Amino acid sequence: MSATTTAPSPTPIPITTIAELRQHHSQLVRLGLASHPPHARRLLAFLARDPAHLPYAARLLAHHPDPRPALLNPLFASLPPRAAASLLALMLSLPLLPDHFTFPRLLPAAPLPLAAQLHALLLKLNLHSHAHSLNALLAAYLAAARPDLARVLFRTSGGGALDVVSWTTMVGGLCRLGLVDDAREVFDAMPARNLVSWNSMISGYVKADRFLDALEVFDEMRALGVEGNGFVATSALVACTGAGALGRGREIYRWVEQSGIEVDAKLATAVVDMYCKCGCVDEAWRVFDSLPARGLTTWNCMIGGFAVHGRCDDALELFHQMEAAGVAPDDVTLLNVLTACAHAGEVSEGRRYLNHIVSRHGIEPKGEHYGCMVDLFGRAGQLDEAKKVIDEMPMDPDLAVLGALLGACKIHGDVDLGEAIGWRVIDLDPDNSGRYVLLANLLAGAGRWDEVGKVRRLMDERNVSKEAGRSVIEVDGEACEFRCGNLRHPQAREIYAMAVDMVSRIRAEGYVPDTGEALHDVAEEDKEAALLCHSEKLAIAFGLLRARPRETLRITKNLRVCRDCHEATKYVSRVFGREIVVRDRSRFHHFKDGMCSCKDYW
Repeated sequence: MSATTTAPSPTPIPITTIAELRQHHSQLVRLGLASHPPHARRLLAFLARDPAHLPYAARLLAHHPDPRPALLNPLFASLPPRAAASLLALMLSLPLLPDHFTFPRLLPAAPLPLAAQLHALLLKLNLHSHAHSLNALLAAYLAAARPDLARVLFRTSGGGALDVVSWTTMVGGLCRLGLVDDAREVFDAMPARNLVSWNSMISGYVKADRFLDALEVFDEMRALGVEGNGFVATSALVACTGAGALGRGREIYRWVEQSGIEVDAKLATAVVDMYCKCGCVDEAWRVFDSLPARGLTTWNCMIGGFAVHGRCDDALELFHQMEAAGVAPDDVTLLNVLTACAHAGEVSEGRRYLNHIVSRHGIEPKGEHYGCMVDLFGRAGQLDEAKKVIDEMPMDPDLAVLGALLGACKIHGDVDLGEAIGWRVIDLDPDNSGRYVLLANLLAGAGRWDEVGKVRRLMDERNVSKEAGRSVIEVDGEACEFRCGNLRHPQAREIYAMAVDMVSRIRAEGYVPDTGEALHDVAEEDKEAALLCHSEKLAIAFGLLRARPRETLRITKNLRVCRDCHEATKYVSRVFGREIVVRDRSRFHHFKDGMCSCKDYW
C-alpha cells in the first residue's frame, strides 16, 4: 500500500522587506503552494501596503490559476484605507470584479471621498441593493458625520433592501452624532427590532444626558416582553445613575438577578456606580463585596464612590486592599484617591499618596491629577501651595486646573488672585457660562458690583446664557425634574405653597436667607423670592408633599449646591425630621439632624 506524500508547508518567516518576500515566494513556488489562498493572501497583504509593489502583486494575480474576489476580500479589512483603495484599483484593472463581500470590508474604514467613490461603484455593479453592502455604506456615511447622505441612501434604497441591521445602523449612527430625536423617529418606524436596536436607542439617550427618555424606552422594551441582556441592563443602569433614580436602579438590578443575566465586570461596575451615585454607598459596598471577581474598573468605581461621599478613610482602606489583591492601580485610581483626600481636607495624606502611587506604580501624573492637588490645597485655604503646584507643573495648566484654583479663590474670598485667574479662564473657555458665573459671584461677594456688571455684559455680548439649575427627585419610582425659577408641574400650586411653608418654618428656627450673591439692585424680598425658586428647594418641597413619612429624599443637581440651599437643607433636615441626600456636580451631601456629611467643607 503506497502512501501519498504532499509537500510540506514552509515555516512562515517574518516578511519585512521585498527581498524577504521574493525569497519566501520562490520557496512557495518550488513547493507548489504559491496559489494556496493563505499563502497568496500573505504575499498580497505585504505587497498592497506599498504602491511601488503593486506591479509585483499584479503579476502574482495574473499567474494565479483561480484569481477570484474571495482571494482578496479578507485583505481589505486589514489594510489602511489608501492601501485598500490601491488593491481595489488593481482588482479592477485585471479585470477582477468585486462581489457583494468586497464592499463590507472596504467601507468601514473608508474616508468620505473613498466612500462616495465606492457608492458609485456599487451602483455601477448593481450591488447597491445587497444588504451587507448597503449597511456598510450607511455606516461609512454616518461615521464621516454625513447623516444627510445616509438619510438619502436610506430613503431611496427601498424596503426590500433594508433589514434590521440597516435600521439599527441608522439609529446608532444618528445617536452617535447627537441627533437623538432623529434617531427616535427612525426607531419608532422600525418594522422589527432586536436587542441591539433597543440598546442603541437607550444608550443614545444616555450619551445625550436624556436619562428619563432612556428609561422610557427601556420600559417600552420590557412592556413588549423583550428579553434583555447585559448590554441593555448596563445602559439602563447608567440612565438611572444619571437621573439619580435609585428606585428604578434597584428594580433593574432585581430584574437582572431574576432574568439570570450574567453579571460581567462591566455590568457589575454599572451596579456599583449606580448605588454610589444615587447616594447609597453602603449598598454599593454590599454589591462590591459580594462579587466573586473584580476588575480594575470596579475597584476604581468603589474607591471613587467612597471619595465623593466624603468617606476618605474607607477609600484609602479599599485602595490598600486593592494593592494587597495584586491589582495594579492606574491613573483613575490615583485621581480617586486624591479626590478622597481633597473632599476630606487631608492635605498631608494627599501628598503622601501622590508620592507613593507615582513612585511605586510608575504612574505619570496628568493634568487632572495636578488639578486635584490644586483643589486639595485650595479647599484647605493653602492658596500659595495651590499656585505653586500650577507653577511647577510639567505642562501648561488646563481649564480644570485653573478652574480648581478659581473655585478655591471663591471659597476663601481671594478676590485679586481669583479675578486674574477668572478672566484667564473665561478667555480659554468663552462659551462656558459657569466660568462667568463663578467670577461674578466672587466679585459680588466682595461688593464689586461694577466688575460684576462688566462680566454680565460680556455674557450678553457673547450670547452666553447662564446654565439653569436642575434638580431631579425620585418619589414612588417616578423621577421628577425641577428647574430654577420654572415650576411646571401638575401640582405646581401645592409645591410652591409647601416651599413657602418650608422656608417659613425653618426661618422660625434660625435660618437666614443668604442673598450675598444676588443682584445688588434688586429689593431684598425679591432676592429671597428668587432663592425660594431654586430647583433644589422645589424638589425638596415636592418630596415633603409626596414621599412617605421618614423616607429619605434623594436629589440630583446639575450644578454645585449654593451656600443658601446648603444652609436651608440643613435646617429642613432637622425641622422636618428628614434625611436628605443631595448629589451635586462635585460630591454628595448627606443632611441629617441639621448637619451635613461635608461638615460645611465643600
